[in-house]
Amino acid sequence: MTIDTVEHAEKSPDDEQPYAELGLKSDEYLRIRDILGRRPTTAELAMYSVMWSEHCSYKSSKVHLRQFGDLPHSDALLVGIGENAGVVDVGDGYAVTFKVESHNHPSYVEPYQGAATGVGGIVRDILTMGARPVAVMDSLRFGRADAPDTARVLPGVVAGVGGYGNCLGLPNIGGELLFDDCYAGNPLVNALCVGVMRHEDVRLAKAEGVGSKVILFGARTGGDGIGGVSVLASETFDEHGPAKRPSVQVGDPFTEKLLIEACLEIFEQDLVTGIQDLGGAGLSCATSELASAGTGGMHVDLDTVPLRDSTLTPAEILMSESQERMCAIVEPGKVDAFLAVCRKWDVLATVIGEVTDGDRLTVDWHGERIVDVPPRTVAHEGPVYHRPMRRPADLDDLQADDAAKLPRPRTGAELQAHWLALLSSPDGADKTWVTEQYDRYVRGSTVLAQPEDAGVVRIDEDTHRGIALALDGNARYARLDPYAGAQLNLAEAYRNVAVSGATPLAVTNCLNFGSPEEPEVMWQFAEAVRGLADACRDLGLPVTGGNVSLYNQTGDVAINPTPVIGVLGVHDDVRKRIGGGWRTAGERVLLLGVTTPEFGGSAWASVVHGHLGGKPPAVDLPAERALADVLAALGREGLVSSAHDLADGGLAQALAESALRHGVGAVLRLTGDPFTALFSESTARAVVTTSDPEAVKATARWAGVAVTDLGTTGGDALVVDDLLELPLVELRAAWTATLPALFGTPEAAVGAHPNGAVPAS
Repeated sequence: MTIDTVEHAEKSPDDEQPYAELGLKSDEYLRIRDILGRRPTTAELAMYSVMWSEHCSYKSSKVHLRQFGDLPHSDALLVGIGENAGVVDVGDGYAVTFKVESHNHPSYVEPYQGAATGVGGIVRDILTMGARPVAVMDSLRFGRADAPDTARVLPGVVAGVGGYGNCLGLPNIGGELLFDDCYAGNPLVNALCVGVMRHEDVRLAKAEGVGSKVILFGARTGGDGIGGVSVLASETFDEHGPAKRPSVQVGDPFTEKLLIEACLEIFEQDLVTGIQDLGGAGLSCATSELASAGTGGMHVDLDTVPLRDSTLTPAEILMSESQERMCAIVEPGKVDAFLAVCRKWDVLATVIGEVTDGDRLTVDWHGERIVDVPPRTVAHEGPVYHRPMRRPADLDDLQADDAAKLPRPRTGAELQAHWLALLSSPDGADKTWVTEQYDRYVRGSTVLAQPEDAGVVRIDEDTHRGIALALDGNARYARLDPYAGAQLNLAEAYRNVAVSGATPLAVTNCLNFGSPEEPEVMWQFAEAVRGLADACRDLGLPVTGGNVSLYNQTGDVAINPTPVIGVLGVHDDVRKRIGGGWRTAGERVLLLGVTTPEFGGSAWASVVHGHLGGKPPAVDLPAERALADVLAALGREGLVSSAHDLADGGLAQALAESALRHGVGAVLRLTGDPFTALFSESTARAVVTTSDPEAVKATARWAGVAVTDLGTTGGDALVVDDLLELPLVELRAAWTATLPALFGTPEAAVGAHPNGAVPAS
């Protein structure tokens, strides 16, 4: 095999190179030549192509994401944007790191492995910060629920998420499952992981200390995932899928479990000065980012990289996205101890290079120089685009198509029919079909999990300190108004954390949009980022990091803008958390917050009428803060026995889910128009139950939160005034039948698992 060396590149400036096939534009290729003063070698071209991809460089989004870095300082923020994941102080010397990322396109091409490796990748991001991963969550979106392609993709994705997380022994404590035609061909698979550490255990991704060794450890390098970030994740699909189909990464959770334990022991013994996982862009990313963030350069001997496939070229080795791999910077005197820990955990570890005193990243292959680049130009100085933006031409008409004009139910029978339609819709239905494939209680620290509004995990057995997490995104709202939609998504996640009794503390996000080369998509993206930044400023929450996923588009049809927002909250004592279901008869049901007629983008309009139009509910961030303050106080004082936020489906959905949780009904009376009371999606609202309604009302008055007395728990039905009576058995039948009817039993999805077995629940 002829090696394209640096020396050869200098002598053959006119050799044609396949930069376009690797996802680079002509001007980007010319800039690389300008940086190097020559044409790039084949290996250098491979590195630049993956690191300058949309997925890695954020070249279209960077100019907008800077707003998150301009938010006021938060004392809770220990590590902010720029590292593998943000880190926040949660008290008592504990720090928590959390992040959400996408694995959308790979999950369409190969659902099981695409989703599984999405979980594996986000877990390693958390691990690199020095934390033990303690829980995962997922936000999933697919095309129409009864579409043939959804039946192909969904079971594999769910099996992949569950299979990888279960094998790692990580509880899956919450998330979303939603459907819409716009995701046909472009499913969204967003995975979140959270980890816990002490303050002093935080690790960063940087290469420091001349002479320190670069150690690659974990799985061998294979041919899977080559071109994933430069082609698959940065390309608009046509109606037949991606034009180029690089192989999707293949995950091995058992190797990752060993890798986790090895890393944690390595951290405990203080054996690394820097560490980075190998995810998107593989070795190209790890070496260039470590060198770029350090104080010197780096040299790598590529021959030393352990391979699964001996036929791989140097470029392929650098681009491979084989999973379960990490790269560490280790002082020479600690190398033997590092390798000993790896041997103990049966983790392959190899010294592949060292930190140098220069400012170059160099790579040799068979004794010849194939890479000689300034690492910052690869990792942190890629293209930055100010893409053209244009407000969508149809937005005025869309907003003028007011959902309030739609035919409304007038009689009790009609109200009941619409209520059952919402509850049995794929979005509103019971998600047990999914969650029973996930282990929610492994590790023994899960306090709350699905179907609760937020997942809650205990992080200290003695003090009972804990954290709460919620992950939310309403794409209908964002389609109608991306600025307000992003704020409403943040508000819902914030509210979901608050109803558990936790204090919201920090934000992560996964911003899923269509092609940035479409001005209307870019406008939606910019507005969503602006809205989220403004809302975080108003709520006093730092953005710790996140992910941008663009090119979620088939031909010229983009997905609805889908900013998925994760919020982390803190519980001083998880024993005082608030669950979401009614357990006891004879308690008062109270509505906190104000209801007005707001149906734009509502579940009612979508499910009953197939309608999307009007303006989304009004954003009221001061009211959200007040509601969160009330819920935290009620939790501390033990004044409420349950709390459930109001969001998709309004009061109707919240009442049904609260009653069905433990099979306790209620006799209720509604104030004003019953239709508005049941189906409006006004924000900053929650339903609580209590045996001391006067104390709850007094606490709400203290915070300026309105309270409406709805009735009393008890019985085996939801009885509303003299309008309707919904037996719980009928509600449960409608709620639980939908997903099994669409996808069969989880056991019937055996073919979704590559080994022919569905992971144990």
